[in-house]
Amino acid sequence: MPPIPKAELHLHIEGTLEPELAFALAARNSVELPYLSEAELRAAYSFSDLQSFLDLYYALMAVLRTEDDFADLADAYLARARAQGVRHAEIFFDPQAHTARGLEIGTVIEGLTRALDAAEERHGISTRLIMCFLRDESAESALATFEAARPYLDRIAAVGLDSAEVGNPPSKFREVYARAREAGLKCVAHAGEEGPPAYIWEALDLLGVDRVDHGVRCMEDDALVARLAAERTPLTLCPLSNVRLRVIDKLADHPLPAMLDAGLLVTVNSDDPAYFGGYADDNFTGVRDALGLDDETLRTLARNSFHASFLDEETRAKYLAEVDAH
Repeated sequence: MPPIPKAELHLHIEGTLEPELAFALAARNSVELPYLSEAELRAAYSFSDLQSFLDLYYALMAVLRTEDDFADLADAYLARARAQGVRHAEIFFDPQAHTARGLEIGTVIEGLTRALDAAEERHGISTRLIMCFLRDESAESALATFEAARPYLDRIAAVGLDSAEVGNPPSKFREVYARAREAGLKCVAHAGEEGPPAYIWEALDLLGVDRVDHGVRCMEDDALVARLAAERTPLTLCPLSNVRLRVIDKLADHPLPAMLDAGLLVTVNSDDPAYFGGYADDNFTGVRDALGLDDETLRTLARNSFHASFLDEETRAKYLAEVDAH
């Protein structure tokens, strides 16, 4: 049976850079990688924490130089996502990681949107693009990035917040989120992965987010859980990522079942699948096996993914019918 239809809502396009493509782009762009082979690079995809992952993640971005590179990166992800049952993808990108290397923001956006514009026809996947700010950069850098992206806001559905969480609270980015909301964009933010439940409160109250990315640590705060459940605020969980980055020790310990029992609108996503050992359906299969989830629970998670998306109601209803027919 094919994988259950699903939406992927927490996916960093730079985190889909497989070793094979990294070496191909390095050769195309005459970039020297500090690894002798694809196998040696894949062996380096082993992390003790979020920072050790980020160090490799940013170093490998050196191979991404041209519009074609970004288009090829996105198209390779979409092909894999199709095989994993993904019908709709809301894709993060990190412009500051590229402009800091001397690239124009337009090069990044034009390349990504070339692949996304062809995604329905080539892969049967609808898409949205989400521009993330690096929280370990300054608030001023985020504002400058937003202004540089203004000519392209018709291609961008939402803004997000990612990278090293601890010590970089959502409150730091209040102004740029206000600007994004004024421009009519949706808002999401990573909060409550490494950072405390207080960061989730800030994301809700100070940034006005429509969705919380990760959010697993909300379970430490009963009042927060009650609020998230009452307001039906979606949480984009990334189970395999949580294990690889030591947010939890093993998949069998994941709070996903408790979060469902608490009435939370949780979704299952892959985060940075090239680095964390699995794409969207690999995460579904992983939680099914480790947590003993039945088919109806997996259907609930698939339905949740479409309810939590930024789709229009007509398209959402079409996808929900596909889940029910599966």
